[in-house]
Amino acid sequence: MSQHLADDLPDATGTKALRVWLESSGYARRLLLGAQGDPWAEGAAKYLSFFTQARGLLRSDVAVVNVGDLFRSWQARHPELAAEMGSKRRATYPLRRMLEEDGPRALLDEVAEAVGAHLQGQVPLVLSMPAPGAWLAEAQQVAGRAPSVDADTTEDAAMYVADFIRCVAQRPVGGLLIEEGETPGSADRYAPLLNAARHYRWAVVGRGVAPEDAARFDAVIGEGDAPQGRDVSAALFAGGDLPKAGPAQFLYAQIPVDHPPESVLDAVAQLQGIPA
Repeated sequence: MSQHLADDLPDATGTKALRVWLESSGYARRLLLGAQGDPWAEGAAKYLSFFTQARGLLRSDVAVVNVGDLFRSWQARHPELAAEMGSKRRATYPLRRMLEEDGPRALLDEVAEAVGAHLQGQVPLVLSMPAPGAWLAEAQQVAGRAPSVDADTTEDAAMYVADFIRCVAQRPVGGLLIEEGETPGSADRYAPLLNAARHYRWAVVGRGVAPEDAARFDAVIGEGDAPQGRDVSAALFAGGDLPKAGPAQFLYAQIPVDHPPESVLDAVAQLQGIPA
């Protein structure tokens, strides 16, 4: 394993370290903190305690910190921010104002430092966040507006996110996961964010991206044979047959929040036991 996700992404040799990527943040939060639990609410030390317990439950070949959840937590605890996000009419202002907030930037910096020190380079630390257009639409809804996203506002959103990630530029982050919504955005407008991430030597993975945009990412996660990251969540938790990962592929699974723990352990054991 390496600190840098790019070094672990599988290739045709079949020798790279990344074989199984688990998304378990919602499941772990419910199991460890309860339905209303919030790992971000009490600072970096409490988050690190949650993070280490969650990784102890289910080990994945990557360690993911969900930045979208950080901001949702902050908004829930600081309702005045929503009013400020809606205080100007420009379509992109809600996201810009949200990402400028000092508190989440400082907290993410402290968390990235603490988590990186805990991992000691054994697995890559990956930041997960919504794609620029999806995050803009979410911020607009928080500000009380109907979503209004187009190519130009998506590019502006990508610039704001690129500026935001500078807050952890000096931390041992190894990769970035961009999560699309139900309708994938136009990834040719993500250039400011993609360029910034690669300047920091972060591999960029897209989940749910449009097939024609796959080449813009270092890897993509999706269903079917083509993506480098094969999403087997549906089959895994429905008891179906699972595919083998090809030599240049890894398997991805998102654990349902309310799945029974014993069934989760059985499913993950099945997933991790699949030969490459």
